[in-house]
Amino acid sequence: MDLLRSEPMQLVQLIIPVEAAYRTISYLGDLGLFQFKDLNAEKSPFQRTYATQIKRCGEMARKLRFFKEQMTKAGLSPSTRSVARADFNLDDLEVQLAEFEAELTEIKANNEKLQRAYSELVEYKLVLQKAGEFFYSAQNTAVAWQREVEAHHIGEGSIDSPLLLEQEILTDPSKQVKLGFVSGLVPREKSMAFERILFRATRGNVFLKQALVEDCVIDPVLGEKIEKNVFVIFFSGERVKNKILKICDAFGANRYPFMDDLGKQYQMITEVSRRLLELKTTVDAGLLHWSNLLQTIGHQFEQWNHLVKKEKSIYHTLNMLSIDVTKKCLVAEGWCPVFATNQIQNALKQATFDSNSQLGAIFQVLHTKESPPTYFRTNKFTLPFQEIVDAYGVAKYQEVNPGVYVIITFPFLFAVMFGDWGHGICLLLATLYFIVKEKKFSSQKLGDIMEMTFGGRYVIMMMALFSIYTGLIYNEFFSVPFELFGPSAYECPDPSCRGASIVGLIRVRPTYPFGVDPKWHGSRSELPFLNSLKMKMSILLGVAQMNLGIILGYFNATFFGNNLNIWYQFVPQMIFLNSLFGYLSLLIIVKWCMGSQADLYHVMIYMFLSPTDDLGENQLFVGQKMLQLVLLLLALVSIPWMLFPKPFLLKKQHQERHQGRSYTLLHSIDDSPELERHHDSLGHVEFEFSEVFVHQLIHTIEFVLGAVSNTASYLRLWALSLAHSELSSVFYEKVLLLAWGFNNVVILTIGIIVFIFATVGVLLVMETLSAFLHALRLHWVEFQNKFYEGDGYKFYPFSFALLTDEDA
Repeated sequence: MDLLRSEPMQLVQLIIPVEAAYRTISYLGDLGLFQFKDLNAEKSPFQRTYATQIKRCGEMARKLRFFKEQMTKAGLSPSTRSVARADFNLDDLEVQLAEFEAELTEIKANNEKLQRAYSELVEYKLVLQKAGEFFYSAQNTAVAWQREVEAHHIGEGSIDSPLLLEQEILTDPSKQVKLGFVSGLVPREKSMAFERILFRATRGNVFLKQALVEDCVIDPVLGEKIEKNVFVIFFSGERVKNKILKICDAFGANRYPFMDDLGKQYQMITEVSRRLLELKTTVDAGLLHWSNLLQTIGHQFEQWNHLVKKEKSIYHTLNMLSIDVTKKCLVAEGWCPVFATNQIQNALKQATFDSNSQLGAIFQVLHTKESPPTYFRTNKFTLPFQEIVDAYGVAKYQEVNPGVYVIITFPFLFAVMFGDWGHGICLLLATLYFIVKEKKFSSQKLGDIMEMTFGGRYVIMMMALFSIYTGLIYNEFFSVPFELFGPSAYECPDPSCRGASIVGLIRVRPTYPFGVDPKWHGSRSELPFLNSLKMKMSILLGVAQMNLGIILGYFNATFFGNNLNIWYQFVPQMIFLNSLFGYLSLLIIVKWCMGSQADLYHVMIYMFLSPTDDLGENQLFVGQKMLQLVLLLLALVSIPWMLFPKPFLLKKQHQERHQGRSYTLLHSIDDSPELERHHDSLGHVEFEFSEVFVHQLIHTIEFVLGAVSNTASYLRLWALSLAHSELSSVFYEKVLLLAWGFNNVVILTIGIIVFIFATVGVLLVMETLSAFLHALRLHWVEFQNKFYEGDGYKFYPFSFALLTDEDA
């Protein structure tokens, strides 16, 4: 039973010389077997001794996060390859990180400035090209129109021409109207609203021309790729111009100057293209330098990050220590396992020696009534099973640990519901992939679902192995039976009896050696037979596991010296449960052995309604009626046995303790831990008998009703197993066999694909999750409520191996 208990713990006080404190905490962090208590809980973080060092580490952690963000933007990742461990000095590292940050910030600022200038030149070039096309087209139109007017004047004479205004404008340049224009780019999604606002604000006294830009351009202000349009707005008057400029600013339109002279346009395009080439070269050189610097940082990033987290955790732990009045020593208190005593003492000696301290560290065990933390030594196989138990509640110190039994019972109960050795093989192959690749996956960041699946890979492996075992018992391989262990015990005398009841078959061989006979599958008797088998098997498994839970409660009571719980909880609970449901389990086994047709429903119902009536054809053995009367009487007696004695005995213990007398109750009843807790909670003032009695009444009612409901709850093993089998059969017969019957390659291919997706999606994912959750409930509620209090707290040692970004 030692394997069921948590590691013995002790509260230890360490007196450490100040000069050796840093190395001591560092060595204890490497050891990972000491949980420090905060002796400065009343002080704020800023009042503690090493607040400045923590602030420095926090600032270095901020710089490292900045480096990581920059590496993510550059598409780089920190190097995970192991490099030689360098003895970094925190001061040197702080200077180095500050230099890298300053250089990166400067490069980033310069790159942003150059990139903005480059983006502006790209937009300017687009404006010159697109707006130049507007003006070139308009100029050609104007020249053609002018030639047409001149030809008209020459042909008809100026005297008879009705276009006197046109003649005046052409002959007198001072009367020609000069229009202004504004050019630039506007986001395409805003172009329609931009045009409507311009029209309304100027009352239609503008002319807007837009042209689409085929490719997205990088906005100089936002730095994002945006679809844009080049626009040119023609207007007349300064007031209209001011309105246009304000509207452009409101819509985020970037304006650029433009010359209507074609010669100057070509000159500007040439100049902009030359500057673009120069800027492109400069920007590429800056980006290359930025990337090289980030690669240099990435090679040592993990080392730096680990060192900063380690340093911050060390100073955070040092802040939990109190300073001796002499200012020469630091005092630490904490929990450690008893087996780690020598290791901790050796770490203290080594730290004192390496620090050249004249004083040695002192290790002394403290006596306390405080409840120690719970610590179970686990490995990568047992850890996920222990976490299943801890998710319900951490075991009280030295309480029986259900995790030892969960390693077997959890995957087995899952397999009872999931039993199909074909599906079990699929689960096993999937989890073997995770196990083979565990080194690769353990060093990667996975998604939530993948992380949970990978963490529980050994649980899934056990579930798969047990599913193969129960699937062989059920003789189901994707719902198809096989004669793996020899031929069936039955044969069909002629083809006409196929699909008939198994009663119509002829038994020609001994009983099928292992599992369900394959001839049962597909017969009319299959469902009633499997229903009866799985239902009774579920009751047997449930009663066995509940009995195990009550027995573990006995070991708890024995270990803690609580004889009240032995005589007035364990004994009546065992009598009550087994008088009813233990007897039902016995009837099931006897019926199987005898091959009787007795109705067990009738037996159990009339055991309560008419216990003195004759059993008739439902009698399985001699003396059954008398046995039922005795068991019924024992069950009725066990209820007041659980309810009344314990509260009165607790009251008597309190009275005798309050009077200061030493005593022995009934020569076998020691002081109850419940009374200890009651005294602690009430401050040794008074004993609330009514409170204790009501608590015991609730506990008794809960057990009596729970014995019925919990037993019924185990019938989920039968229900889910039957549902899994029927779903598998439906997918096989109504999808795969139906597609096969069409004798068409296309339909068969579609049928196989649908069968695979249905099997994976429904049976291997949804049904796995469903059976997992039901097995979880059976352990948390039906099993653990018989003995498990789960009101302890976990042992969290100071360990560098357990450090995460959140902890740091």
